Amino acid sequence: MPEIELRAVSRAAWLIRSTGRRPLDLSAMQKRCCSERIAARNEQRSAGWRQEAILHYHTYILSPHVGHLYTMILGDVLKRWQILLGDTDAKLLTGTDEHGLKIQQAAAVAGMAPQELCDQNCQTFKNLARTVNVNYDHFIRTTDPQHKDAVRYFWDMLNHRGYIYTAKHEGWYSVSDEAFYPPSAVQPILDPSTGRKIIASIETGKEVQWTSEENYHFRLSAFKEPLLEHYRNHPNFITPKHYMDDMMNAISAGLQDLSISRPASRLNWGIPVPYDESQVIYVWLDALVNYITYAGYPFPPDAKSIWPADVQVVGKDILRFHCIYWPAFLMALGLPLPRQIMAHAHWTINNEKMSKSTGNVVNPYFAIERFGVDTVRFFLVIDGAQVSDSGYENSYIVERYKKGLQRGLGNLASRVLRGKKWIVRSSVVMAGEGRFPRTEHQDFLESIPEKARDEMRQLDPRKALNSIMEIIIQTNKYFHQMKPWILAMSNVVMLNSVIYSTAESLRIAGILLQPFMPQKSSELLDMLGVARAAEKRNFDAAKFGRDLDYGVPLVDLKHGTTGTLFPPLISEQ
Repeated sequence: MPEIELRAVSRAAWLIRSTGRRPLDLSAMQKRCCSERIAARNEQRSAGWRQEAILHYHTYILSPHVGHLYTMILGDVLKRWQILLGDTDAKLLTGTDEHGLKIQQAAAVAGMAPQELCDQNCQTFKNLARTVNVNYDHFIRTTDPQHKDAVRYFWDMLNHRGYIYTAKHEGWYSVSDEAFYPPSAVQPILDPSTGRKIIASIETGKEVQWTSEENYHFRLSAFKEPLLEHYRNHPNFITPKHYMDDMMNAISAGLQDLSISRPASRLNWGIPVPYDESQVIYVWLDALVNYITYAGYPFPPDAKSIWPADVQVVGKDILRFHCIYWPAFLMALGLPLPRQIMAHAHWTINNEKMSKSTGNVVNPYFAIERFGVDTVRFFLVIDGAQVSDSGYENSYIVERYKKGLQRGLGNLASRVLRGKKWIVRSSVVMAGEGRFPRTEHQDFLESIPEKARDEMRQLDPRKALNSIMEIIIQTNKYFHQMKPWILAMSNVVMLNSVIYSTAESLRIAGILLQPFMPQKSSELLDMLGVARAAEKRNFDAAKFGRDLDYGVPLVDLKHGTTGTLFPPLISEQ
């Protein structure tokens, strides 16, 4: 599999490479294009695609919790990893999904105009992203004029190609999911928060109500075989495979045409259907288009596009939208599909998914204030799961902090860099003179960077982080077994060999940890005296013996707990 190039949007985020061209003036174009020219352009598009990449992760609605934070951090880790590999054009885009009945109702409850609520929540998500060092390059909002124009044009193209028709629609509708469900996809349950009996979606557990209305439909049923063929031809389209199997089973069971509008009498906060303001475009069609809005959609036939995405990162609860609806929409217009979709499971409390409706959410700011930004980033990546849900408890973070970070990485750095019986710089100089024999520990260290690279290529940041942290685990064992404090009295060459190997372990780990813990890894490399030049801290530098210029700290190492990488926690609650 080729190296992943990331470009990332919201109901996701994408990482894109700048092409140097300005986005098309959609409004002006729509005014001057007749339907014949539009059709001709669409028929020509297939020849003009530039194979570039975009990473997408889910766009957010209302206020954030730890589950949202997890997806944001995954996207950021993927982008930073690409930069580590030398892909300096990698971009991260995220944003907010701001239309739909859920927003409309929340605004009414808050006594605010929907746009005012969206502005407020947008700023909340931006602040959270900055707080946890999510290094996004563009924040897209579905209320942006450019996006609205793109959605209207997308609708016109679907309609022009005959994929939209009007019909009466009846079914079980979930306000929370903003989706209709067939009778086979709902069941009676007891609401866990109220104890009352309700009808709920089997897939999401959200309450549904029987709804009957006249609206527009998309001919989703026409794409059963094209979707299955795409899945068969691209066996890694969805990862992990568990989700791929789920989606293929859902498609094989048959696809019903999709209702893609809502009556404006019920939903007024959205994009009106072109030429029919009695209907509003379905929020999921609206939101999904944002993946191509910032890429410059609609694409001129002779333009080199940054679409399609290499990867879209989404929670498992929105797989149907991203793995069935979105590919079908793109197929309908002859547009390329994203190359891969990476799904992840949920964070739970007491075995229940975090949800504002049940009140069991964790405010991410509380965790960040207690444990620090990089500790939270580390915990979410290394304990988060892609297939099975992960339980969230502050005690789990404390355990990870003490065992893996404080006693593992932090303690090792302190013992080596503050040792009284050796000087790291002297060990590095001796290594440059070729005075040390090759060791098994060196063999181990040389295997980790490529192992982690392969795991990131397979879209498994958790496994990659575990591999990197194995450096710390094994080096602590190595350091303890070699007892350099004793070697200092009897074998100076062996002493310096051990110190050099340990310092190299910290340097290589520090470089590879940068996408996961950008602040702490930078501090570690500063403590080691690794120059801040890009070529000293990129993936190519994470090779044993590659850098022989470090060893003089760039910062004051100080004494005691002051200046240590991972000091004692102020609170463990």
